Amino acid sequence: MSDMSSSLSRRALMQAGAALGTAVLLPGTARAAEAAASDGTLSLEGRTIAISVAGTDHFFDLKAYQAQVETVKELGGTPIGLDAGRSDKALVSQLQTLVTQKPDAVIQTLGTLAVVDPWLKKLRQAGIPVFSVDLPSTNVINTATSDNFSLGAQLALQLVSDIGGRGNIVVFNGFAGVPVCEIRYTQLRTVLKYYPDAKIVQPELRDVIPNTVQDAYGQITALLAKYPEPGSIAAIWSAWDIPQLGATQALIAAGRTEIRTYGVDGTPEVLALVKDPKAPAGAVAAQQPTVIGRTAVLNVARYFAGRTNLPSQTFVPAIVANKANAAEVQRQLGQA
Repeated sequence: MSDMSSSLSRRALMQAGAALGTAVLLPGTARAAEAAASDGTLSLEGRTIAISVAGTDHFFDLKAYQAQVETVKELGGTPIGLDAGRSDKALVSQLQTLVTQKPDAVIQTLGTLAVVDPWLKKLRQAGIPVFSVDLPSTNVINTATSDNFSLGAQLALQLVSDIGGRGNIVVFNGFAGVPVCEIRYTQLRTVLKYYPDAKIVQPELRDVIPNTVQDAYGQITALLAKYPEPGSIAAIWSAWDIPQLGATQALIAAGRTEIRTYGVDGTPEVLALVKDPKAPAGAVAAQQPTVIGRTAVLNVARYFAGRTNLPSQTFVPAIVANKANAAEVQRQLGQA
């Protein structure tokens, strides 16, 4: 690619990033889910649906889990809720139990694919239909999720637009085994390829569970001591927004509000910080966990209604909330 065409490509990407401030959620997403649920052909009457979740301590996970339980009940089914409490051992144990119990279907929400997938395969081999939330796998019939490809690219475009395409970027990258996190990170690296003046600080930081907020706060506080000059760090990125929350709090405490933070999910505390013009939270890609959880159950009902040609993934719209549109995103998500 010539220097001129490369410059044009970067300019086009920058303009796309700047335009994100005018974006809105796709209309009628929640209404469409409600309409589908009221469809008389969809029923889980007499069926037992196991709802397995890696943990419910995070806003997205909790809301998606609650929506699944409620929707199974609305459709006349019996939900079996299983919360692994962020323990891989407990998650394997609960899936192992389901192989024996043989519910009518299983929905798995999140988890490290290498840990979970062998048990999803065993469930499938036992003749149990398996679905998932935010966990793409060849062993599930359908995954309900955001489009993490476009979501990750849009968040990265917002970041490079905000920093003018140059500067040091701190990245939390601790969950490459979680497919949705890996996709978001890959999209960040893809966008940054066109911005040679924007560089990821090495080594990358690792986000942890539990105590994510406190750990991120501590890591960023220590990193700021290594980069004391204003402008030495331009942005902080994480694949979900709980590290972003801790990082933002650390920046406020250190008086380094020239640095902007970026993440994914739309946890209410983070979205409120994005809305606050004085807070250094630059943007968050806001998902719709309630709609995603509900969609997963509706797809189970569709499967039992004979609609066996379901897509491998059902994408629910998400939006990058920034300083310009955060109030509107709050309203649309019911957080205002």
